[in-house]
Amino acid sequence: MSPTQERSRKSKRPASKAKNDMTYRAAGVDIDAGNEVVDRIADCVKRTHNDHVLPESHGGFAGLFRLFGKGMLSKSELTDPILVGATDGVGTKLKIAFMTGRFDTMGIDLVAMCVNDMIVGGARPLFFLDYIGTGAVDPADLETVVRGVARGCELSDCALLGGETAEMPGFYKKGELDLAGFAVGVVERKKIIDGKKVKAGDAVIGVASSGVHSNGFSLVRRALVEGSGGKRALAKHHDELGRTLGEELLEPTRLYVRPVMALLDSYNGRSPIRAMAHITGGGLVENIPRVLPKGLGVKLNRKSWTRPPIFDMLQRAGVPKKEMDRVFNQGIGLTVIVPARNAKTIVGKLNELGEDARVIGEVTGKPGVRF
Repeated sequence: MSPTQERSRKSKRPASKAKNDMTYRAAGVDIDAGNEVVDRIADCVKRTHNDHVLPESHGGFAGLFRLFGKGMLSKSELTDPILVGATDGVGTKLKIAFMTGRFDTMGIDLVAMCVNDMIVGGARPLFFLDYIGTGAVDPADLETVVRGVARGCELSDCALLGGETAEMPGFYKKGELDLAGFAVGVVERKKIIDGKKVKAGDAVIGVASSGVHSNGFSLVRRALVEGSGGKRALAKHHDELGRTLGEELLEPTRLYVRPVMALLDSYNGRSPIRAMAHITGGGLVENIPRVLPKGLGVKLNRKSWTRPPIFDMLQRAGVPKKEMDRVFNQGIGLTVIVPARNAKTIVGKLNELGEDARVIGEVTGKPGVRF
């Protein structure tokens, strides 16, 4: 249910004026604060809607989305449409937001972690649903989070169709909340990218990340924050980062939707892309093999890309090199596997689309990931 649906539903329940402790407010749920959030976010949610979102959605109990219409999709483009779903959260990166009091990037992270998983199969995101659980509604903080979600949806060309804010007193610590996201997309069956055509000798293209993204933050906090001053550590400026540690860690996950969709569209259904992998938890060593046929692996050249300084800091803090590889993206947020003969052209197209892309290795006949 969208923020303008489920959240608006609460406005139909007037706040109790009873002069005793048997009221919802006394139990810790502030309906008026929830209604204030609805008013605050209405404009940013509406900006994400397109011709596929039916106006009947507003005020209802579920969002309505028309698959074919005047927008991105037409029956001529999709003859055998396959719906694709993805769900994720932002993990303990939220702890950094709690400690700094900054929630403006969390929504973008939430969208990115879902839609980046979706596009590697060739699917186009259609709409997004969010869930926010909190102990007590803070209208300003929740507005900031949802505006981030809406911004992520705008940058992914998908509609923020649904949402729920659950106020659960006694369940979360004061000032804390939890996030979950759900994305739905579509791909023409014959255009699904499943890695089955990958062959030894294919080139592995790496597309730069914006930093740690939203994975491994339990280890990040242990290495750089806990025992290092906590909030003071996050507020400290580092010349090698060019900003504070907190600002670096709150850099949102890079969204790859527009460049990947533009790249696929440029080939009009005959893309040479054989596989893609979103480099999330598990790093390069676990995510690339997921899209390779049995018996194949890759050899990567670390010198082919520049690792962001935040990863140097983590390694200096004591994280073993092998652990770095299996937890963090190490500066590569997306990999694209293509025939070697097409690599230069694909790299050029991605660079033109604003991405930092380069060939970082090749597919081999030996399973696993080697450096």
